[in-house]
Amino acid sequence: MSIKQKTLDLKKRMQNALQGGGQKAIEKQMAMGKMTARERIIYLLDPNSFHEYDLFVEHAAKDFDMDKKHLPGDGVITGTGTISGHPVCIYAQDFTVAGGSLGLMHARKIGKIMDHAMSLKIPIIGINDSGGARIQEGVNSLAGYGEIFYRNTQASGVIPQISVILGPCAGGAVYSPALTDFVFVVDKISKMFITGPEVIRSVLGEEISMEALGGAKVHSEITGNAHFFSESESECFEKIKKLFSYIPWSNQRKAAPFPKKAPKRKQFKIDNIIPTDPREPYDVRDVIKAISDDSDFFEVQELFAANMVVGFGRMNGQTVGFVANQPLVLAGVLDVDSSDKAARFIRYCDAFNIPLVTLVDLPGYLPGIDQEHAGVIRHGAKILYSYSEATVPKVTVILRKAYGGGYIAMCSRHLKADFVFAWPTAEIAVMGPEGAANIIFRHEIMNSSNPEETRQKKVEEYKKKFANPYVAAAHGYIDAVIEPGETRRFVLHALDISTEKNVEIPWKKHGIPPF
Repeated sequence: MSIKQKTLDLKKRMQNALQGGGQKAIEKQMAMGKMTARERIIYLLDPNSFHEYDLFVEHAAKDFDMDKKHLPGDGVITGTGTISGHPVCIYAQDFTVAGGSLGLMHARKIGKIMDHAMSLKIPIIGINDSGGARIQEGVNSLAGYGEIFYRNTQASGVIPQISVILGPCAGGAVYSPALTDFVFVVDKISKMFITGPEVIRSVLGEEISMEALGGAKVHSEITGNAHFFSESESECFEKIKKLFSYIPWSNQRKAAPFPKKAPKRKQFKIDNIIPTDPREPYDVRDVIKAISDDSDFFEVQELFAANMVVGFGRMNGQTVGFVANQPLVLAGVLDVDSSDKAARFIRYCDAFNIPLVTLVDLPGYLPGIDQEHAGVIRHGAKILYSYSEATVPKVTVILRKAYGGGYIAMCSRHLKADFVFAWPTAEIAVMGPEGAANIIFRHEIMNSSNPEETRQKKVEEYKKKFANPYVAAAHGYIDAVIEPGETRRFVLHALDISTEKNVEIPWKKHGIPPF
């Protein structure tokens, strides 16, 4: 054959492979309101930046008439491209080809592109849309999952790993997303569960739909397995692009700087955000927007454990991670879920060289039998561990309440925060004034002719003595008591002089967090 003929043959082979499972399967995919795997990649990446690899990979299975079946690309598309000019590795399971089921060669393609990401030190994005393990390939499918899980673990903390659930993701397949950094889901499209409704029905006799069992809202609001919820695939891809504007390519870099922008002071005036009544709630996200560049804040896990707010912003053009108690929800208390949420985010920021800014306003840990039995001791310790372990610059601002163990946990001086500032409204004590007065002055109150009047006087006495930042400042636990309007200036300066921070860590193979 001539070069021209061979080139024509190549184009014909490519055209056949690019059709995936064929026109009928593509139409069925579209009828479910889903993009095809190839459309997803093209939409997410910069125009004309996608380069595909392993297009002609074929499965090697022979049992159950598999030797008679042709599965283009073995049901997964892999390659490299760019997002906003930054390089990424990517794979997308193709549901039009054998339901996107994972066989040995399918898994090897994913493993190969993951290896590229690790060696090139660039992010990996996985788009999951699969019916699960390819049963006809037996243990080879299980082996494939194991190879992927191992790579996820090795890449953790080295390169960003993003999982996008755009279809079913069931059984063993769910553990790869669970091992990655951020999971994106789309309403009515994403489904994640270990065992499906049919298995639950046959084993336990319980009836539940796929959506109620493992839909996007379930994992965004209840389980915390998902970090970003979207109404559509296009919205999801835009959020992925935005996330990539905040994070670095690898742990050997810092996030790319952006032009400096002042906050939108007319819309977010910090002096007007905090109510005069210390018991009145407010939205801590307004405080974040009052001090962040352009008042921009990209929240992570917005719908889960809403008593804790975490996410990315910028200060003087540099990415920072914000961790803040949310007084609007449960008074901002720490509990099982909010501790997990904060600890995981803190560790991500620390792994990828992103400074931490912590805003404190909480009455402590949530009391109750349910919390104790759910393991609040173990879960609450995670936030202590993650802050203590973090070596990035850590700046803390105490806005109002900081009581008991909550004061310590929220990046206090004692967990080696680099700078701790407090507003004049800050109340730092072992517990709230009412509870403390009831304990300290119990006998005086009980023996008083007017117990309620005496109790109120003792509460006020305790407030004057401890419900302020000056006792802690006198011991050097707070570096400066500042006016609210000065918060951005103090935090910017603290971050600026901490850029070359270096922490000596005792040699160890690794720590043992309270998992």
